[in-house]
Amino acid sequence: MSVAGESQGRSRQMREKAKELNAAAERSTDPDESRRLREKAGRLQAQSEQESRMDDRGMDHPL
Repeated sequence: MSVAGESQGRSRQMREKAKELNAAAERSTDPDESRRLREKAGRLQAQSEQESRMDDRGMDHPL
């Protein structure tokens, strides 16, 4: 698999995990746990978006 393909796969996995964490946060009856899960999901989503932007710019090509 190419470096770009691996990065895209990692980004996709992070987005899926963020969705799972948000779903768990919705099911949680503990407000602190729900907040913690949503914060973690947000961090994963932001990291996924950052990697996607880097892929879109073509990190394999010099600027």
